[in-house]
Amino acid sequence: MTDLDHPSVDEIDTSKPHPARMYDFYLSGKDYYESDQVAAASVESVFPTVKICARTNRHFMHRATRWLASETGIRQFLDIGTGIPTRPNLHQIAQEAAPDSRVVYVDNDPIVLRHAEALMRSTPEGRTAYIHADVRDPKTIIESERLRRTIDLTRPVALSLNALLHFVPDEFRPYETVGCLLDALPSGSYLVLSHCTPDFAPEMWERVIGVYHRGGIPAQVRSRSEVLRFFEGLEFVEPGLAVPHHWRPEGEPEEGVTDAAVSIYAGVARKP
Repeated sequence: MTDLDHPSVDEIDTSKPHPARMYDFYLSGKDYYESDQVAAASVESVFPTVKICARTNRHFMHRATRWLASETGIRQFLDIGTGIPTRPNLHQIAQEAAPDSRVVYVDNDPIVLRHAEALMRSTPEGRTAYIHADVRDPKTIIESERLRRTIDLTRPVALSLNALLHFVPDEFRPYETVGCLLDALPSGSYLVLSHCTPDFAPEMWERVIGVYHRGGIPAQVRSRSEVLRFFEGLEFVEPGLAVPHHWRPEGEPEEGVTDAAVSIYAGVARKP
């Protein structure tokens, strides 16, 4: 069963790039506009491995979701910053392992909403829902009637924040946001998080962030210690915070995958 949010949203502004559509470009998708392509190409000119970065992050999401559904008994997932659907989506990975999994997707790009209706199809045993909302206002997500119809907040939930929080600069209080979301989830829940870092190539990331800022997109990369703060009070799953291709790898990484080429930290941790 699928449950979709149908709020009143503004027309898509094709004159300005959006991170979800730029990410679609990095993943070799088709759902972006000229402004997104121009900005993404500018990023690629200073970060030549950005497509490797995006694919490696995507593979981490797949492995983490599969592990949670297969090994921990998690049957509820809250994925914020969903992006334009790229098969396989999180619910397809989760429901392949556990057909009764329930997944709520959240994003604030109208184009993601349009694709959600077409692409997010649940198994008969499970359920999916889409909420058009902004992570910077976490209470609107947690208090959403649509979320509460889909997810039982008295039972463990996997909160997925993949490649999202580097678009939430400190001025928008990202640590408080993550804390608010986790406070709403019971013991036994998990945080799945990935975040771009300048640790491996600081000068390059200054140029990358400049591209996003010129496109009107707020962005801030963070060091290892800054990313670790998002996991305070949680219990890391082995191997802890790692560059994503080192997190429970399956097979050999694709050619060109190095820590510097990916420049992301990723981890999974349990709420005690």
